[in-house]
Amino acid sequence: MLVGVVSDTHNRVGHVKEIVNLFNEHLVSLVVHTGDITNAKTLNHFSKLNCPLKGVYGNNDLDEIGLEETSLDNGFDFKLPPYIFSLKDKKIAVFHEPDPIESLLERVNDIDLVLHGHTHRYRNEDINGVKFFNPGECAGSQKGKNAIGIVEIDSLEINRIFF
Repeated sequence: MLVGVVSDTHNRVGHVKEIVNLFNEHLVSLVVHTGDITNAKTLNHFSKLNCPLKGVYGNNDLDEIGLEETSLDNGFDFKLPPYIFSLKDKKIAVFHEPDPIESLLERVNDIDLVLHGHTHRYRNEDINGVKFFNPGECAGSQKGKNAIGIVEIDSLEINRIFF
């Protein structure tokens, strides 16, 4: 099962359209957005995905009008972080900011995959049996330097796609 991961789209509508096309081309079964959408109109463009969308609200989303309504209208599943859910036999924790991750891992057992954003920096590491992933920048102005990620859930193998 393939899961798309995107973060910090920051109202870059052109990028979001390209991101949606990439996820659809790669036949992902789910997309997870790790926050900082910043505009309801931008979030609405994710309605073109051929799969469900889950995610968390980021620090730049908290005061934005219409994000929650747009999420509900499109059947998206967005929550305040951390958002913990199971997929197949993997337990996934989604954050926007990485700072609270360590305290959660001290309290919650059996997390297999932690997804986060906020830093705009790529992260793919294993720490004490937990995979940490941030796809990095996707709202930048340099063509070919923006990235999304695709996680193969069974193996937790990650493919980073640049656009």
